[in-house]
Amino acid sequence: MKDPITLRRLGPDDLDVLLAVNEGLFDHTIRPDQAAAFLNASSHEIILAFDAGEAVGMASGQVLLHPDKPPAFFVAEVGVRESHQQRGIAKRMCAAFIALARDRGCEGIWLATESDNVAARALYRALAARETEGIVVYDWDGAMDD
Repeated sequence: MKDPITLRRLGPDDLDVLLAVNEGLFDHTIRPDQAAAFLNASSHEIILAFDAGEAVGMASGQVLLHPDKPPAFFVAEVGVRESHQQRGIAKRMCAAFIALARDRGCEGIWLATESDNVAARALYRALAARETEGIVVYDWDGAMDD
């Protein structure tokens, strides 16, 4: 049986697709101005997973440039609707991001998650990610609030 889940990488012409995503997949309501800016920024990437036309998963990230290092890719968020979890959707989106980052010339790919997020940590281990220790996160203006 064919997998009904399809992945789609969005670009600047896909604002209507992003704005049509039903509530609950993203942390907050999608803001049209921010969605347009995101899609139009060449360093930003977003992949949506669809089941019968409904967005059930999302992964977003961006290419990070440094004057003294090769480009790296930061995976900002990965989420799958509760109704579609445990079906390999997050793993497929992350694998697609890894391939995309490498195609874009990134020599490093990284992300962070909460230490008690058992499901996310298992996912990243299954994708052969190296788990690092000793990282401390600081934020300003509530950047780490959901």
